[in-house]
Amino acid sequence: MRSLYEIDNEIMSCVDLETGEIIDEEKLDALGMEREKKIEGVILWRKDILAEAKAVKEEAKALYDRARACENKAETLKKYIEKALGGEKFKTDRCTVSYRASKSVVIDDVFQLPPDVWKELSEDWISKTKIKELLDAGKEVRGAHIEEKQGIIIK
Repeated sequence: MRSLYEIDNEIMSCVDLETGEIIDEEKLDALGMEREKKIEGVILWRKDILAEAKAVKEEAKALYDRARACENKAETLKKYIEKALGGEKFKTDRCTVSYRASKSVVIDDVFQLPPDVWKELSEDWISKTKIKELLDAGKEVRGAHIEEKQGIIIK
């Protein structure tokens, strides 16, 4: 099948460029119909591509939703294992459960925090790192404390 560019060039060859008169009217009509079919084909092809893109997006969303459901189920099972073991280690040939101690800063009262732990007003406007450094150095920071946790590790 000829390209739209080729069809347009042949249409121009049916017209006398100096006078503007039509040289071959039958050929011009046939080329006009061929051009319309070509344009219609490109438009329909575009519609097909857009429909495919929409279907792919919907499938991607469905797969994302399935992945989130699997992750949520895995997290629920992790909490179940943690509760069932109650801090006890577990090991077989196929799996291992252990624990890691960790510390995190807990803000009890934002308004009691000293000014040197405040950052510029932004999304993360309190420096928990600075608070942790002060607490680890043995200094008292009103409005915050360190909480020790046991993080479960499942392999």
